[in-house]
Formats: sequence, C-alpha cells, structure tokens
Amino acid sequence: MKIIISGYGKMGHMVEGVLLSRGHELVAASENITETTPETAHDCVCIDFTTPEAFRSNYRFIAAHFKAAVVGTTGWDDIREAVVAEFEKQGTPLVYSSNFSIGVNAVFAAIEKSAAVLKGHGYVPHIEETHHIHKLDAPSGTAKTMASIVESSLGTRPDITSIREGEVPGIHVVKFKSEVDKIKISHEAFSREGFAEGAVVAAEMTAGLKGVHTFKELILK
Repeated sequence: MKIIISGYGKMGHMVEGVLLSRGHELVAASENITETTPETAHDCVCIDFTTPEAFRSNYRFIAAHFKAAVVGTTGWDDIREAVVAEFEKQGTPLVYSSNFSIGVNAVFAAIEKSAAVLKGHGYVPHIEETHHIHKLDAPSGTAKTMASIVESSLGTRPDITSIREGEVPGIHVVKFKSEVDKIKISHEAFSREGFAEGAVVAAEMTAGLKGVHTFKELILK
C-alpha cells in the first residue's frame, strides 16, 4: 500500500516507522498536503496527524484527490457533518478516530457495555485524562469520545477533568460512583506507538472500503 503522511511531527514519524515495518511504501511525508500532485495522491492513502486548523483547510483537497484517508487529527467536531458530506460526495473512504489505539478502542467497548448495565442504578460518571504539556486541546478528543459513549449508554453526561504534566503520552480513567461502590475503567499509553499502529491498521482496512467510518465501528465488528 502506498501512503502519504500529512503532518510530519512526532506522530508522523511514528506512523512512518510502523508502516515501513508492515511492508508499506511511504511515498511522502508532508507538512502541506495540498502541495501533493493529484496524480500522486490518486494511488495513495493519506494518514493525517496535523492540527485542527490544518485539517479544516485541507480536508476538501484530501477528499477530492486521495484514494482514501485516515484522520487522527481531532478538534473538528463542529464541522463533522461537512467533512462527512465532502468525503461521501467525492466517494473517498474515510476512517477517523479520536484515538487509534487498539487498547483504547477495547476500552470504548468496555465503557459502552458497563454504562448500559449501570443505567438506572444511581451511578454518577466522571472522566479524568492526563497528557503531556505540549497537547493543544483539553479535554482530549479521546475523553470527549468516552463522554459521548457514557452519555449515550448511561443517560448522563460526565464531567471531564484534564491534567497536563510532563511528557505523559496519555492516561484516561472513567469512573462510575454510587452510594455503595465505585468502578474504574482505565487506559494508560506507554508511548505513541499504539496510536500509530492503529492508524496504519485503519489504512489497511480502507482497501475495498466504502463510505465514512469511525475506527471503533470497524475494529469492533
């Protein structure tokens, strides 16, 4: 598979290492994806780990010219409908997620099931997330996804506490507390490699894929 990385920061470099180890071809790694020629983009999957601002500027170009796209950039929830509509209009497969870690997606499933079981039994949810001091968004996209899952299954929107310290790759803890007990479901990332691996797995899933999907939908089928 031919891949072009959009955004060549720490995550971009990590994605490069994973895709090469899995036998894929890195055609380019670009800080400005719109400089890619349409001829080159046509045969490539774009893996995007940029900034919310960059993705907002670039998503129409990606949808129009690439074979498929995998987007790990967060912070564009307010234009989600427009993004989905653009990719569907262009007929370009899109897989997106607030977190491509296989482990985190397993936690998403555990949260969904647990919240459904606890519904109506007096449990109050809360989410705490900790990341490195360089992270731009707070709460994290992963925490927001977890909150949406809890709200959908439990019927209550949890508050989120965001902590920024050191070089922490990412810790998420979902708590359900009642008068009789407390339940914790947590995930701690040791490095960004798990996110990169999941993004490359998502790119592999785009072969023969149609439409727009979250990574959670695909991996939990």
